Amino acid sequence: MIFQRIFGKKVEKETFLIVGLGNPGREYRLNRHNIGFRAIDCLAQVWGITLGNVRNKALIGQGLRGEVRVILAKPQTFMNLSGQSVAPLLRFYKIPLEKMLVIYDDLDLPLGTLRLRENGGSAGHKGMTSIIEQLGFNDFPRLRLGIGRPAGRMPVEDYVLQNFTEKEEDLLSTLLDRSVEAVDVFIKNGVNVAMTQFNGSLL
Repeated sequence: MIFQRIFGKKVEKETFLIVGLGNPGREYRLNRHNIGFRAIDCLAQVWGITLGNVRNKALIGQGLRGEVRVILAKPQTFMNLSGQSVAPLLRFYKIPLEKMLVIYDDLDLPLGTLRLRENGGSAGHKGMTSIIEQLGFNDFPRLRLGIGRPAGRMPVEDYVLQNFTEKEEDLLSTLLDRSVEAVDVFIKNGVNVAMTQFNGSLL
C-alpha cells in the first residue's frame, strides 16, 4: 500500500484502477479488439509507468498521478474471460467501483470516436459481459473506443481480429492520444466532467 503522512498519521492514498481489454499474445497485438491494451500502453508511456508485474492474471503497473495512486492493468486471460482477472484485482486493491475505468473497443462507434459512461450493460461485448458477471454489478465507468463495423458481409468475429489498416492507424494514433487526456480528466475531475468534455468527439 502507498501512504502519505498527515500530522504523523498514515493515510492511504486515493487509488484508481484503469483496465484495458484485449487478447494476450503477439499475434493479437495490433488487432482492432486490442485497442484497450493499446490505450493502457499509451497511458503507461505518457505517465512513466512500467507494466512489469503480474497479479490476478493481469499485467500491471503502478505509479502516481499527482497525489493519486494509479494502477494500470491488462488482463492476460483471453477477452471473454476478462472478469476472472478484473474482479479479483478490484477486490485485492479494495477499489470502489466508481474508481475503476474499463477501456475497450466498440463496433457501434465510428473509428475516431470515444465515449465515456458511468455504467451500463455489455452491449454484447464479451469482455464486458465477463466482467459484469464476475462482479455482479454494472455500476462502473467505462471508456469505449470506436472501431466501426465491417463493410459488406464480413463476420464481426473476423473483423475484430484483423489489424487496423495503415490508414486507420493514422487516425488511431490521434484517438489514443485523446483517450489519455480523457482518462486524466476522469481521474482528476470525475466521470461526469470527462463525459461532458470528451463524449461525441469525432476526430
